[in-house]
Amino acid sequence: MQIQVNGEPREVPDAFTVAELLAQLELQPRYLAVERNLILIPREEHANCQLEAGDRLEIVTLVGGG
Repeated sequence: MQIQVNGEPREVPDAFTVAELLAQLELQPRYLAVERNLILIPREEHANCQLEAGDRLEIVTLVGGG
């Protein structure tokens, strides 16, 4: 199915979860914020959040500093 990740089209399998997408992208969820269709997905829900065709995800890396 087709989704968008940070504005780029991406093909993923049906019933794919946010956690599976992050693993496929080789990203560490500990350092990320994930928004799906303008709604922030809490880290503890990544494994249960199934993606649907047409979803728009924004994945933002958290940066510390001072």
